[in-house]
Amino acid sequence: MKLSILPKAIVAAGLILGLGACHKSDDEKRWDDYTEWREANEAWYQEQLASGKYTQFTAKWNNESRVLVRWLNDTTETSANLVPLFNSTVTVKYRGWLYDGTQIDSSYAKTDSVVTMSPTTMIDGWVLALEQMHVGDKTEIIIPYTSGYGGSTSNSNVPPYSTLRFEIELRDIPTFEIPSEDDSDDD
Repeated sequence: MKLSILPKAIVAAGLILGLGACHKSDDEKRWDDYTEWREANEAWYQEQLASGKYTQFTAKWNNESRVLVRWLNDTTETSANLVPLFNSTVTVKYRGWLYDGTQIDSSYAKTDSVVTMSPTTMIDGWVLALEQMHVGDKTEIIIPYTSGYGGSTSNSNVPPYSTLRFEIELRDIPTFEIPSEDDSDDD
């Protein structure tokens, strides 16, 4: 009689372990749920890259982080102007869209349409684009999800795995801090 309990216990343990192994994490489930959206966004990014209208930049700090940039102004007129550093504060005007044209954000909805922010608070794609810009430049940038919000659901306007398109005008750098020599001696 006691021997018949053992096979039942083994079967029950196997079922529990099997079901546990089949359970997907929230990240894995989101990855699967957004397959079609993610693939459409990736395809659109590749189309834009192949169009020849943009220059692709890769971050020095992370070669997985990249952005496409197209200047909408004559850069010879701004090439002598300041370029923001990571610890600068910048004022910008911007509009942002999903790859399908759905607007997600705009400084133009604000009273004076100029927003002051620091690159330390931005997604990687914005930081990378601003590193290429001089005060007075206006660009169109394309940010793949890996340099944007990734698989996050924290921004209600941006679905996970979204490729983003922004028009950014760098108006000014009110706080331009050059790192001191002491800051660079952190080797």
